This record gives sequence, structure tokens and C-alpha cells, in this order.
Amino acid sequence: MRLSNQKTRNELGFNYVINNINVITPYGKKRLKSISPFEPGEEDSLLSELSLLEKTLDLVNKESNKIDLLLEIFMEIKDNSYTIKRSEDSVLTVVELYEIKTLLLQMKAIKDLLDQISEQIPEEFVLHDLTDLLDVLDPARQRINTFYLYDEFSERLKLLRQHKREKELAIKKIKRDLKRKVESTYNISMTPKFEYVVSKSEKELMEKASSIAELTLAEEDYTSATFTLKNDAQVFELQKDIEELNLQIEEEELSVRESLSKKIGEKRELLDINCTIIGELDFNIAKALYAKEHNCTKPEITKEHVIIIQDGRQLELEDILDKKGKEYCPVSIELYDGVACITGANMGGKTVTLKMVGLCAMLAQYGFFVPCRSAKIGLSSYMHILIGDTQNIQRGLSSFGSEMEELKEILDRSKTRSLLLIDEIASGTNPVEGFALTKSLVKYLSTKPYISLITTHYDNVAELDNVRNMQVRGLADADFDRLAREIRYANRLERIDIISKYMDYRVYEVKKEKKIPKDALNIAKMLGIYQEIIEQAKKYMEDREYEE
Repeated sequence: MRLSNQKTRNELGFNYVINNINVITPYGKKRLKSISPFEPGEEDSLLSELSLLEKTLDLVNKESNKIDLLLEIFMEIKDNSYTIKRSEDSVLTVVELYEIKTLLLQMKAIKDLLDQISEQIPEEFVLHDLTDLLDVLDPARQRINTFYLYDEFSERLKLLRQHKREKELAIKKIKRDLKRKVESTYNISMTPKFEYVVSKSEKELMEKASSIAELTLAEEDYTSATFTLKNDAQVFELQKDIEELNLQIEEEELSVRESLSKKIGEKRELLDINCTIIGELDFNIAKALYAKEHNCTKPEITKEHVIIIQDGRQLELEDILDKKGKEYCPVSIELYDGVACITGANMGGKTVTLKMVGLCAMLAQYGFFVPCRSAKIGLSSYMHILIGDTQNIQRGLSSFGSEMEELKEILDRSKTRSLLLIDEIASGTNPVEGFALTKSLVKYLSTKPYISLITTHYDNVAELDNVRNMQVRGLADADFDRLAREIRYANRLERIDIISKYMDYRVYEVKKEKKIPKDALNIAKMLGIYQEIIEQAKKYMEDREYEE
């Protein structure tokens, strides 16, 4: 069973990250497209993947100039997979032979550049030496990115071409002599191409040209006529020889292409391996550059099912905030098998914390560095986030109905070492039933070998001994007098931004008996909800707490 579905990968921001991994070569793109998660039990393989990325990042940091040169080579590489495959049992065209020569020159440039790097290159990036094949396609050793069926490929081809040139020169000499004779005899001037062009409006010249025995009408339009020299018997014979030579040259060129294609076919496996290595190198450099740009770190992979994140960030939101000139508030959290509930008002970042946890866990499981100061990750067998309005109008389902369908899917698919992230379950139904359903779900999940992180508005759903209760700090430490002064004259949009600036999105674990802060009323008051309504809400809350 797959680790997660497309919706979960989108919601967590995993696909956002993948779409921003800037692979350049077609082989790197193929490698990125083929990524798959490491499953529980494959921790050693994942550690090898992360170690390779760590070495690549070290190269990126220490050899930035050479990495830039390498990326320039990558930009010129095209996908020659089909041509390489065809070389096994087909005769390649001149264009295809040129493409293979170009690829070999690029492989040599990559290998030479990596050889210049002082640090030890990981063996995964070492290309096979194909200089012998390059020499076959570049017999003059010029190492220029052009290709022609050179005379050096075949002595017979060289002689045939030489004979053809000799006969072409002989024809030119005959025509030059005849041209001089015609020009002198008839007092006309012909072009270097042995043509005599006459305007049709000059009837005398037209009659004169038509009467010259050595000329023939080659072409005409409504304004002019072009006459050219007639070929005599000697020229006809030479042209016949050239036609025969062209056939022989074509046959010999085919033979040369057959020979070159066969030699390429013999190296087909090594060519494919080198292309795969280039893809691996491109892929890892792209991952390393992304990790460097976004301050990601190598996660510690453990065999126990835990997720411990210090100062974690959700990259998609961080990029949005960065464009607005705002800072991201990192969140630290420790999760183990069992249920942890996060409570707090809207705007408190509970949903973002869910996404951050899932993103860090998923990136680690796919062999990427994670956006945090440090992370200890145990591999999961299944991940799912239930979040937002999943209403399906076309199927006639309400938001709550669709949510329940998805919850059933989660429960059906979950197994040992699952990671379940559930945001505000049952918020689309009446509070009494919503509270009961949420509390029942928490109790059910608390007995399962899953890491379950649930956000909720409801109090007392985490009162079981084996359920952890976490609270968003929110506005608990905010200076409300200062906040009120800032917000007094702000417009609607600015008020939200000001409150967000004072909001502390970090979470901390609270004891069962600790009174949970009520940021919702504070936020409502600051956004202008009438004091009469706020006071009545406080009274209702006090009455409820007294009843409980």
C-alpha cells in the first residue's frame, strides 16, 4: 500500500517542495519523477540516501564555482535514451551520431570537472570512461561539438570523395573555358554560375541569346529569362561518372554509419549507466541547493516510531511570508505512538503545525533534508491528513458527510506505524455531537499503534491518561494594551496582520487540570465584536465550567 495519497501530499506541501526542486537534465527529471518513500525496515537504505545528499551539500558549499560550471553543462544535455536504445539493432542517422558525440563530449566535460574537485567524489557520481568511444566518433581528436562522416572513417570513402571532387573540377574547367569563348564570341557577360540573364523587354537581346548555339533556356518569369551553358558530351560523361560515384559514396557512408552504430551499441549499457549517474548527480545537487536555500537539515532516522522536531517550519507558508517580508515562527513538538491533541483559537497556527509535522516526516521518508533545526524521525507505514472543507457538491455530500467518508477511509487503511493528522474533526455538525464524536475518536485512536495528532476547539477531549494535551501559546504572553493601541486605527486587513504579529504559534504540553486559555474571545473583542456579546459569552463559559 502506498504511503499517502495525492491530497495528503498536496495539503502537507510535499508536492510544493518537489515542484521547486530544480533538476535540469532530462535524466535528473526522470530521477525526481521516480522518487518513492522508504518503508519501515529500510532505515539503512534511507541513511545511505541521506548520507549521499550530505556529501553533495558539502560539495555545493566547498566547490560552488565548479558546481556552477557543472550546472551549465547540465543545461545543454538532451534526452538521448531512444537513440542509445536504437543503436543496439539499427543504423543511426548522421544527426543521431552527432547527438551521441555531443553526449560523449558532455560526459567527458562532467568527468573532467569532477576530477578537478579536491574532495573525494562519492562513487555514485563517478562516470565510466568512454573516451575510446568518443575517439571513434571524433577520429581527428578535435573535441569540437560538430559531426560529419569524416574521410578518416574510411579510406574508400576518402578516395571516392576525392574522385568526385576531381570530376567536379574538370566540369568547372570545361565550363569556364566555354564561358570565356561565348563571352568573347558574342560580346556578352555571364555570371560566375555560367548564367546569362536577359530582360524580356529587350527583344533584340532575347533574340540574340536564343540564337547562341552554346546556350539553352534554363528558366524564365514574366520579367526575365535565364540562359545557361549547354553541356557537351564530355560534361555529360563526367556527370554520369559523378552520379555513379554518389551512389558508391552513399553506400560507403551507410557502411560507416553501420559500423559506428554497432560500436555505440556495444557501449549502450555503459552509456545508459552514465546517463543514470548524471541524473543522480543532477537530482542530488538540486536537493542540496534547495536544502541550502531553505536552511534544511539532515534528519536523524530511528527505528522507533517517533517524530521529534525542533524549530520546524512549513516551507510553503514560509515562502509566502517571506515574500510579504514577514517572519515564520518555528514550532517544536515531540510525538510518539498515541494521541496528542492541540487546542487553541483560530489564527493560532494549529493547522500549520499539523502540516509542518507531516511535511517534515514525509520529506525525511523520501530522502530529503527537513526544514527544522533538528529532527528525529521514525518511518511510517501510512500517512494521512484530514483537513479543511472536503465537500463534494457533485456527489451531493455535505462537508460533514464527506469528512466522515474520508475518516472511514483513514481508519480502514491505518495500520501499525501510521501517522494520522486530523484537523478540527466534526466541526461541521452541532457542538454537542461534534464534541462527543471527537472525544470518542480520541479514545479509539489512543489504543492504536499510530501517531495521531488532532487539533480541536473542544475542551476536555484529551482528559484520558494516555492522551497528551498541547496548547498553542497564542496571545497568552501578548501585551494587550500595546496591541489595542496598534489595532485601534487600523483597517480590517491590517488588524488581522497586527494580531498575527503578536501571536505565538509555538505549542506546549499542558496538564489536565490547567485551565486552557480562551484566545477566541480576545481576538473577537479586538476585531470589534460588541462588549455586550463578549461579556455574555464569558458568562456562558463560566456557567458551563461550573456545571462540569
